[in-house]
Amino acid sequence: MSTRQVSNSNDPVIENASQLIEPMAGGEKPRDRWRIGTEHEKFVYCVDDHHAPSYDEPGGIKDLLLSLQEFGWKPVEELGQDGKMRVIAMAGEDGTVSLEPAGQLELSGAPLENLHQTCNETGRHLKQVKAIGAKTGKAFLGMGMWHDKTRADLPIMPKGRYKIMLDHMPRVGTMGLDMMLRTCTIQVNLDYSSEADMVKKFRVGLALQPLATALFANSPFTEGKPNGYLSYRSHIWSDTDPHRTGMLPFVFEDGFGYERYADYMLDVPMYFVFRDGLYIDAAGHSFRDFLKGELSVLPGEKPTISDWNDHMSTAFPEVRLKSFLEMRGADGGPWDRICGLPAFWVGLLYDQTALDAAWDLVKDWTMEEREALRNAVPKDGLLASIPARNGESRKLLDMAGEVLDIAYAGLKARGRLNTSGDNETGFLDDLRDIVKKGKSPAQQLLDLYHGEWNGDISRIYDEMSF
Repeated sequence: MSTRQVSNSNDPVIENASQLIEPMAGGEKPRDRWRIGTEHEKFVYCVDDHHAPSYDEPGGIKDLLLSLQEFGWKPVEELGQDGKMRVIAMAGEDGTVSLEPAGQLELSGAPLENLHQTCNETGRHLKQVKAIGAKTGKAFLGMGMWHDKTRADLPIMPKGRYKIMLDHMPRVGTMGLDMMLRTCTIQVNLDYSSEADMVKKFRVGLALQPLATALFANSPFTEGKPNGYLSYRSHIWSDTDPHRTGMLPFVFEDGFGYERYADYMLDVPMYFVFRDGLYIDAAGHSFRDFLKGELSVLPGEKPTISDWNDHMSTAFPEVRLKSFLEMRGADGGPWDRICGLPAFWVGLLYDQTALDAAWDLVKDWTMEEREALRNAVPKDGLLASIPARNGESRKLLDMAGEVLDIAYAGLKARGRLNTSGDNETGFLDDLRDIVKKGKSPAQQLLDLYHGEWNGDISRIYDEMSF
């Protein structure tokens, strides 16, 4: 989630609706300036007893963050309601390392030109945190959901926006607290050249997000037992907050663009307003009222562009638009899959021929078929049914190889080589192996659990740690 550092009190006040599309329109970039921003979260645990460390305990999350200073990272602090400053992130050349609500550690990587750089960045980060972990008895787990922790087992991080969200989540859904406390994801942020380019990428991203969810499904256990799902993390989003999640049917409607997305965001209830270093609780209030100066928690005050940017970060659909597009459907996982997710989406979306081919695969699906697929994938993974072709029923697995072939061709056409002369296509190898086996990663874990592990869930720590 986003890390706010300063109040931008000098930002222009929003005076008219045209300003609402400025962040999105301002994200347009020519192809040679398109970048890849990868975000990945991991669970932190203590090696001796597997507990999730708190913020303040010796060798805990605060100490872990501050230890990154030996690698050149700089602390980012936030003022708490108690008047104390606390470290909530570390900033450096590779982006930002921040803490998620229950101490999950996230690298929000820098915008990079190619996937070789992305994987080098990931490798540097993992090497650094593992070195710190070795000194402090901490280790890091690549899963989509805590496999053995209850909500009560987990600490809460002292970050202002999290307190507001944790209070609000139970009012609007049954699983929002699980989303915040017990899940991890991999995301990739990608650019567009124009409104029309954004629209096509948004539509392909939404239509194929269930395939990404199936390929990366990695959360089949809850509190020590199989939960009946392959991506329970994805299932959690189905009852987190209906006002700010989902497949966004309007994206596929004629006339969709920046203005229509702004209208959607105006209907997403607020969480907070950031003023003078503090988060003011505005949960459930209307940004439309804020535009009119009628927000009850800030009477008479109108929002700035920074307030609007903050608000845009509080919607959680399967694909999110800000000044770039965020692909949000994947569970957290091991190193190869951290590199595999951006490879999947860059291959599909950053080459025009590939983008056109991907759209041709899904453009005739109805919204009902898209929703049905999204709802089936958390349980069925690659065996979820997709719209029939030529009257023949099909599974998601039947088209997965075809989609990966398109992504492969897109990466090959990019021609981005490393110093050894290799292009970016090798980063798809782990996904190709998943399709070859015909099983989502979660199903492979379940096979181990019911087989050689003999029901010993603690084996996850051996198999899935970085």
